[in-house]
Amino acid sequence: MTIAQAPRAGITAAPPRASRDTGIDFLRALCVLGVVLLHAIMVGVTVGESGPVFDNASDGTGWIAPLSWFLQVMPLFFVIGGFSGLLAYRRMRQRGGTAVGFIAGRVHRLLRPAIFTIAVVAVALALLTVFGVPADLIATAGFRYGQPLWFLGVFLLCQALLPLFAAAHERAPLRTIGALALTAVVVDVLRGASGLEALGFLNLAFVWMALQQLGFFLADGSINRLSRRVRAAAGTVAVLLLVATFVVGIYSPDLIANINPPTTALLLVGVAHTSLLSLHRERLERFSRRPRVAAFTAFVTVRTMTIYLWHMPVLLLMAGSTAVYALIAGVTLPALDSAAWWAGRPLWLATALALTALVAVAFTRFESQPAPAATSSSLRIFIGTLSGLVGIVLLLALGTSVATALIAIALMAASLRLSSLPSPRSGAPRSSIRTSTLVPA
Repeated sequence: MTIAQAPRAGITAAPPRASRDTGIDFLRALCVLGVVLLHAIMVGVTVGESGPVFDNASDGTGWIAPLSWFLQVMPLFFVIGGFSGLLAYRRMRQRGGTAVGFIAGRVHRLLRPAIFTIAVVAVALALLTVFGVPADLIATAGFRYGQPLWFLGVFLLCQALLPLFAAAHERAPLRTIGALALTAVVVDVLRGASGLEALGFLNLAFVWMALQQLGFFLADGSINRLSRRVRAAAGTVAVLLLVATFVVGIYSPDLIANINPPTTALLLVGVAHTSLLSLHRERLERFSRRPRVAAFTAFVTVRTMTIYLWHMPVLLLMAGSTAVYALIAGVTLPALDSAAWWAGRPLWLATALALTALVAVAFTRFESQPAPAATSSSLRIFIGTLSGLVGIVLLLALGTSVATALIAIALMAASLRLSSLPSPRSGAPRSSIRTSTLVPA
């Protein structure tokens, strides 16, 4: 990874707005809420002859496809990440900051709360082992916990490369996003032609980086300079193309199925989302300033990663507690997707949201505390970012167990250490260490 500085002369001043865009913050908060609700409704637990069974409640159902059109918010999340990230990077550079400092701030903001969460999960898995819980059930719980961590790894990669792609955006905005989108299409074509599903995972980089790049156009005002008719037409064409790919069988109408591995269908979703956002942005911003809406946004904004990292452990705890209760009380849990199961979903979802909020309040400090002084070394930040990414990939590839969690924690701790200034030598004045401000998400 090369750290590049965009030429200062080419920087376009951000439009005069408040220090934070409340409409964008509200939309990000809604995305986080959507992710929690989606995962909550997909978690299923039953009790079989051999004990509790954790299942994906959406497997083989007809309701997940239409629901995914409302709750597949990841394309929009990465567009917003590009929007906010580019503006934050430009503000940082105007204050004299560097690309290395920006990346270091992102590393700390993302990995610091992750280390604590993974450590707690590792302790929980160890206790389950001591208490004699079957190994296959523990492995399933570890796998389910690790699945959402793909976002942590991909978002860290995208944000680490943001200074490089910001520079490319200044030089050749259309060629840059075009190259990323075209590469994503080529990956899909090769995957389909060869039958090698593993090729699709290359789009963990290209699809999400293209969507982040789309957010740059929103941030620099390029999209808003287009007429409303053009923006509406772009969104309409994207939706029509998306439907066409479903009809001819290129992609699944289940947008959740298009995320593992990601397909270029998500690029069309991102264009449609961005079109809607640009057309209704002023109305969204006015709505976001209402007291209750603003309170919801403020609650989520300072806890975004904490909520994301903790919602799956909360859901697994709920599923496990439900199974234990059923075994002790001798009751039969309703079959997944049955009428009785659906009748219990409102209470299940409300409980998931409430418990996740309580946990997020308890552990906010791991996300919100200021980052230490950032390193100025490109080599240190490169190795540090790579170390953190390897730790996340380890959990995704091998599953979360006590052993993999400990290794991942060590790699992430090394990442945090390398992205900070080295400790002063004995006798060196501490005042020589410059401070840094936490980069807003």
